Order: sequence, then structure tokens, then C-alpha cells
Amino acid sequence: MRAHLARIDAVLIQAVIAAALSFAHLHDLASAAGQHGWKAWAYPVSVDLLLVAAWRRLRSGGAKAAGWCWFLVALTASLGANVASAGLLDLGAVPAWLRILVAGWPAVAFLGGTLLAHTTGRSTGDPAAVVPEPNTSEPDAQQAILPAPPPVPAALVNHARKVAAEHHARTGAAIDTPTLRARLGVPAPLAEAIAAQL
Repeated sequence: MRAHLARIDAVLIQAVIAAALSFAHLHDLASAAGQHGWKAWAYPVSVDLLLVAAWRRLRSGGAKAAGWCWFLVALTASLGANVASAGLLDLGAVPAWLRILVAGWPAVAFLGGTLLAHTTGRSTGDPAAVVPEPNTSEPDAQQAILPAPPPVPAALVNHARKVAAEHHARTGAAIDTPTLRARLGVPAPLAEAIAAQL
């Protein structure tokens, strides 16, 4: 148990150190590119939040293409700031193209975060995301859902036969289900079950 806790602590400490360094590099680059005060501090938060949102999308199992796209965008921004702050770039004379990238980052991060937060995350292979197409077997499916007709006592069927025979003798036509229902005083499902047995 102690070895497990020591491993978790070591990983956590490493993660905190890496996050702090990356955070500082993003802040320094934003500040050098003309973003001062709270704005320079907002850049690392924005990059890290986009990374986290993309990672959550990847872990959710759906729409992985969007997750990978925004994960790579945020990772590129983070790695770019780390590399630029390593002395390869003169932070006293940041080139115009980098100033443009830094100034445009909020719009990119907003778009990515919004798309990740407000899409379902379902892939096209998810059965719940597929809209069923109408087909000819729908009535069969509906009939399969209907409850079985109620059991009809033999005495009631015999009585219904007498009523039907009387109706036929009087009118010359077979009795229909609504008339049979009215004459017997039974609910519609029971009348239909009786009519099926006549």
C-alpha cells in the first residue's frame, strides 16, 4: 500500500511541477506578445482548460476526431510556448506572426471549448445517435407490442353465437363487432376477442 501511495505521490508531484512550468512559459510568452496583467495569466488557463476538455472527450468514447483535433491544437500551443521560452525566441522582440497567433488564441479556444462542451460526443456507430428509417415492418412491430386478447369464457362465446344468429335472422347480415359489443355489454377488447371466435 505504501509503495502504491508513494507512486501516486511521485506522479502527482511530477504533474504539478510540469503544469507549473508550462503555465509559466505560456504566461511569459503571452506577456512578451503584448498581453499584460490578467490577460497574460488567462492564456495558460485557457490552454490547459482546452486540453482537459479535449481529454475528457477522448475518454468519453464518442466523437474522438473532434477530441483529437482540439487536444492537438491545445498541445501545440502548450509545447510551442515551452519551446519558444527555452531561449530559441528572443522574448524582447517577438515576431509579428507570433503576436497574431497569441492575439487570435482566445477565439480559437472559445470555438474549441464550445464545440467540445455542446456536442453530444456520440459517434456515428452509436445506435442511439442513428435515426431509424421508416420501413414496412413497423406495423408488425406495433402488433407485437399489443397485449394478448383477453381469455373468453366458453359460456360467453356460446351466448354470443346465439346473439349473432338472432341478428343474422333478423337483418340478413352478419353481426359486426360494435353491435356485438353493444348487445353483450362488454369492453371493446373482449368484444373483438369474441368476434374472432364466432
